[in-house]
Amino acid sequence: MAGFRALAEQVRNPRLVATQRRTALRKCLERFAPYGHRATWHHLCTRAGIATQDRDPDPERLVAALAELEEARTLWLAYEEEFAARRRKEKHDGIRQPGALDEWHRRTWGGCDIVPCQSPQRHPAARLAVVLRNMIVAMEAGRPRRDCPVCGGTRFTWLPESMNHPASGPACRECGVLAPVSVLTPEVLMTADRVRGPGAFAAA
Repeated sequence: MAGFRALAEQVRNPRLVATQRRTALRKCLERFAPYGHRATWHHLCTRAGIATQDRDPDPERLVAALAELEEARTLWLAYEEEFAARRRKEKHDGIRQPGALDEWHRRTWGGCDIVPCQSPQRHPAARLAVVLRNMIVAMEAGRPRRDCPVCGGTRFTWLPESMNHPASGPACRECGVLAPVSVLTPEVLMTADRVRGPGAFAAA
């Protein structure tokens, strides 16, 4: 099975037809998809100007989408290395009890569903790297906040787990991301819990 880098080279390969290069980009998302596979694909297509169902897209647009994905992946791999080094030092110093950051990191290890979204069509408009950096900073700060760490929105809906939404938790009604519970204050979580379900986004 080809790794991310080999697939990225296929996306850039001018000797391949656009359909093959598109398939390679889709397969890249099996290795790294910060919003989840479908939401990350929709995000990249939207920003690069590609129709999500276009089977023969402009290769230059595919490369542009890949560049954004690679930028985010580079950021995330650097964070994972820093996190692993910090945990080794903490264990060496006798700090064994995992915290909220450890739990979030275990759940997001590998780079998929780092910042899950309310739906494949509802996600932040900013570049993936910007969104990931904002979430990492918020998690590492360790201080619960009243606003969304991604966009600064202050309205949340508690999204219950379901077949259509396997992730559950407080979803920002501005950008659609599901924020880790530990990053929000108890007051915000209580308010979000009273406004439940995907239907709440209709009024956002």
